[in-house]
Amino acid sequence: MIHHSLGSTGLDVSTLGLGCLGMSDFYGPADRSESIATIHAALDAGITFLDTGDFYGMGHNELLLHEALQGRMREQVVLSVKFGALRDPAGNWSGIIDGRPEAIKNFLAYTLRRLGTDYVDVYRPARLDPHVPIEETIGAIGDMVKAGYVRHIGLSEVGSDIIRRAQAIHPISDLQTEYSLLSRTIEDDILPTCRELGIGITAYGVLSRGLLSGHYATTPGDFRGVVSSLQGENLKRNLSLVETLRAIADAKGTTVAQIAIAWVLSRGQDIVPLIGARRRAQLTESLEALQFALTGADLAQIEQAIPAGAAAGFHHAEAIE
Repeated sequence: MIHHSLGSTGLDVSTLGLGCLGMSDFYGPADRSESIATIHAALDAGITFLDTGDFYGMGHNELLLHEALQGRMREQVVLSVKFGALRDPAGNWSGIIDGRPEAIKNFLAYTLRRLGTDYVDVYRPARLDPHVPIEETIGAIGDMVKAGYVRHIGLSEVGSDIIRRAQAIHPISDLQTEYSLLSRTIEDDILPTCRELGIGITAYGVLSRGLLSGHYATTPGDFRGVVSSLQGENLKRNLSLVETLRAIADAKGTTVAQIAIAWVLSRGQDIVPLIGARRRAQLTESLEALQFALTGADLAQIEQAIPAGAAAGFHHAEAIE
């Protein structure tokens, strides 16, 4: 596993990260033992970047990570935590993002306790709070950096103007955003802005919520049942694109998922794909994407098969991940 700096704040991460959302929420029931075994397998394979949110399973995901990291050296793990998305006891979303300075300190206090750690490596608002200037939110996290509770400040799913305003208050390590062969909206403006400012990208949704896994299916309790890109004619259109990609993968002796991950990796070392594996088998398949590089001819063929904008129903920041 190769490691490199993400952004210009000194954040050292593995080439791939592990997104832990599905172990607690959104994708139907998950097996606790298998989730922990998958985290252990990721760490043993050299993955150091673990991404979570305090609202994943209403704290369940942080507690799961705490359990999984027992006996591991804290300095060998990079914990990225999102905060601010409010939910109710039934698990429903309120639609409110809370970025108030006083709320940030409260969220962080609970996160530190659930994770069993003295600090968080990257702390980021899950989305923009439209009622709180980003300068106040970033300033409050900056205070937590000074106090030693946070090492780096990240952002999630915000536009170029907010990125620039945040960077003016405190150096930003990375922007977490959706990016995949089927979702490329950041290429127009957001990605160039981040590169201009020396801000890295942690890309979630690299398999487009399972579409690019090559064996898409939903289960009861799975939020994908209401995602527009996975409904009706949109789904048919997108699955046809996947089949085009499958032909390319078959010719190379790889899988659709591995091609999709390798494509994101090819976009630059400032982009770290987050692999949302819930099981060891999924993780193993994803890790094999590191064993080959796409050639210029491969990339041209993929671009011809799935040009930017070819997918149907994708809307930027459609879900909180």
